[in-house]
Amino acid sequence: MSVKPRIGFVGLGQMGWPMASLVSAAGYELTLLDADPKRAQALASELKAQVAQSGKQLAQACDVIITILPNSDVVGAVLEGENGILAGLQPDAIIVEMTSGAPAKTLALAKLAAQAGGHLVDAPVSGGVPRAKTGDLAIMFGGDQALLGRVEPILACMGNSIDRVGEVGSAHAMKALNNLVSAGGFLIGIEALMIGKRFGLSPDKMVDVLNASSGMNNSTQKKFKQYVLSGRYDAGFGLGLMVKDLGIAMGIARDTKTPAAFSALCYEMWAASAQMLGDDQDHTAIAKLVQTLANDAIDQND
Repeated sequence: MSVKPRIGFVGLGQMGWPMASLVSAAGYELTLLDADPKRAQALASELKAQVAQSGKQLAQACDVIITILPNSDVVGAVLEGENGILAGLQPDAIIVEMTSGAPAKTLALAKLAAQAGGHLVDAPVSGGVPRAKTGDLAIMFGGDQALLGRVEPILACMGNSIDRVGEVGSAHAMKALNNLVSAGGFLIGIEALMIGKRFGLSPDKMVDVLNASSGMNNSTQKKFKQYVLSGRYDAGFGLGLMVKDLGIAMGIARDTKTPAAFSALCYEMWAASAQMLGDDQDHTAIAKLVQTLANDAIDQND
């Protein structure tokens, strides 16, 4: 019987907490690290896991290290330095970078991991907090097939779809482009609801019709009634994080010299919403920008 690798889990936010819980429930021993030590201790008590005092200490105890953090700069700060993960990385250990990161930074960190005697792969997720809780995330993987084979059983605890899209950095590119498509679909759908409402259509009925028609998308199915028309605006993914991901997507467009006029306008609209509402607002709150521009409402406050 093979011994399961010990897992280090770094980042216990709205996504990381339920994801770590599912890995623990599958029988893996965990060592936890978070910017908030009290949060790490709380989850450790719940899961009977260990808490590390530094990235170095965590890496010294683990075979596989999962990071899910706000952005690539934070990942770099956790990995590098005399008390960072790379300083304690065990030979042949794997860092699974699940942050929605920037591909160029991911490639640079992968080189540093290789120099330290280990590996770094990228495996960002899609599905939000609800699917993080149920283990039904879609996981994109960037890295060697052999490394995927080693970590796939762990990833399967958190997601029901695992797609290798290429080498290191490719998954972070795919995640940013996925969020670009998602953001565009959300925004144009909200504008359509506003147009229809002012024409005299019921926004609630419009969502039903869209979901039975060719205009259906993830937002019409899982966000409009649940988080916008209800007035809740609490899907669990921050507005600032969406703008960050769209910025990564636009950077890829620039680097590849790809004309992307509609994408650029989409990015500007989301960025303007973050400026108006604040980065800490839920991403579904961009609907408030559309309502402000129209001086009208489609949510329950109408």
